[in-house]
This record gives sequence, C-alpha cells and structure tokens, in this order.
Amino acid sequence: MFDREILQMKDVVAEFHFIQECGNEESLLRDVLVPDVNRPGLELTGYYIHSDVKRIVILGDKEISFIGTMSEEDQKKHFDFLTGEDTPGIIITKNHPVPKVLKEIADKKNFPVFCTKLPTVRVTVEIIALLDSVFAPSSSLHGTLMNVYGTGVLIMGASGVGKSELALELINRGHVLIADDRVVTYNMHNSIIGKPPEILEGVLEVRGIGIINVMQMFGASAILESINIDVVIYLDPWDGKKEYERLGETVQTYMNILGIDIPKIEFPVKVGRNMAVLVETAVTNFRLKAKGINSAVDFNDRVMKFLKRKQELEKEGRR
Repeated sequence: MFDREILQMKDVVAEFHFIQECGNEESLLRDVLVPDVNRPGLELTGYYIHSDVKRIVILGDKEISFIGTMSEEDQKKHFDFLTGEDTPGIIITKNHPVPKVLKEIADKKNFPVFCTKLPTVRVTVEIIALLDSVFAPSSSLHGTLMNVYGTGVLIMGASGVGKSELALELINRGHVLIADDRVVTYNMHNSIIGKPPEILEGVLEVRGIGIINVMQMFGASAILESINIDVVIYLDPWDGKKEYERLGETVQTYMNILGIDIPKIEFPVKVGRNMAVLVETAVTNFRLKAKGINSAVDFNDRVMKFLKRKQELEKEGRR
C-alpha cells in the first residue's frame, strides 16, 4: 500500500512494467492525485470544459484511430493540453505506436508516455483498482483480525481481555491470522478491508511469551495479507449481574467502520469457556443466517408447534 501523499507515476509504472517511450527518470516524479483515469474523447475534439487534468490519460483503439484522422495542427493543440503540468502521464495500449506529434511534444516537455501490449479495458480496470487501494478512506483499529472458515472476523475488546490468546488458539485449529493488535481498515467499494501495519505483519504478541512469528511457527498458510471484515466479535469480561443472550432473538447490533455497518456479536469472557470453539460456532451460525437459516427462529417455531399440539391434546382429553 503506497502512501497517498507521495504516490507518483514511477510507482504506478513499477506495478505494471509499462515501456517508457518519452520522458526521463525525472518525468516519473509527477504526482498522482486522483483515483481515476481519463479516456480523452472530447478533449481530442477540442472540448476541454470539465476535463480533469490530474488524471492519468489512457489512449486505446478508439482514441488512436481518431487521432489518425486529425490534422497536425489539431494534434499539436490537443496534445499540448493533454501533456499539461498536472497530468501524471499518458499510457497507450495494445502496442499502438506513439503518434509522431505526441512524441515531439512529450520529448520537448519531458512528459512521460508509456506503451503496453495489454488491452485498454484491462489497463483501465487494473490502474483504477490500484488507485482505489491507495486513496480509499482508512482508519486504524485496536483488535485482532482472523480468517475463520473464510469469514473475516475482527476480534475486539479491552486490553488484556485475551484477543491474542484467542487468535493463537484459532491458528492452532487451522484458521488464519491477518493482523494482531492494530488493524488498518479501508473502505473499498462499500466493503471494509482489513490488513496489518507493515511493521506488525505476520507476528502475534502473547502475554507471558512475547512476540511470535506466526509464519515461521505455523507455516506460510497461517497468515494472509488482507481480508474483508464480515463480522465483529467483541470480548466482554463476564458480569454475573448482566443478562446475556441465550436464544439469539435480540435485534442484531452493528459496529460502524468507515461508514459501513458491520454485524457485531458480544461474547462474555469467563474462565473455563472454550472461546475458540465459541468463535467457530458463532461464525458458522453467522454464515447460516446469511443463507436464511436462523436457529433461534427455528427453535421458536418448534416451541410454538409443541405448545399448539399440547393445547390440541388437552382439548381432545376434555371431550
């Protein structure tokens, strides 16, 4: 994940290995500030109003074909606009050669132009995906993020409640660690993605033991770089005076992360409770509910049928 404040064209090019046709290394220091690209249809006709000059420009089949119909004078005018100081660079797809007029202007301005054999749609999608990952709204949360049965589970609770110990037990049971202690979250396409800070990647801190390198101890399959956060499990110290849910009939509660409501389950922590098994069970139940299977509702229906049948038998007995 790049630092959004210093993302430059050289970072984008390094991700995709584009071939640089114009400009030197200094030209690659242009900042990328907008998480989108520009297919300059209207700009090539001379209509510049509302054009966002801070976007990376992509020239595909249609643009290159249209450029071939333009006069040299029009090309000079429009390419001069497209190679402005705020534009990060131009990418030409499908191995099309750089138009002669564009190359002359770009060389004169030391403006970066790149070529790739990749199709336009793929280049567009992949660049936008990269920029979205950089510019997505983010925050940092205190917790432990696990992959349990393919579900992203964010374990939260007060310091010392046992989050890392629970994570260790889950890893021992074959589940996967994403982040411990600090979880960096991103809102990408209305989904919350969680990943560890770079310095904490692949490590787990357990009180009394210290720092554990999870990959070295359990293997590469025991860690993941990131995952969608699907559910929050909040560990709450057991309070004997508090009433806890027994049937699962209460209204679902949520935790808002970067504007998205994530389902939240509160777990009372008490000596003797096998928390790892409880987390596995809660995740399985959560997945079943997502498929329309609700154990609490099924049980309530069973009770109602039992009471109805009992009333019918009592009526028959009085006859």
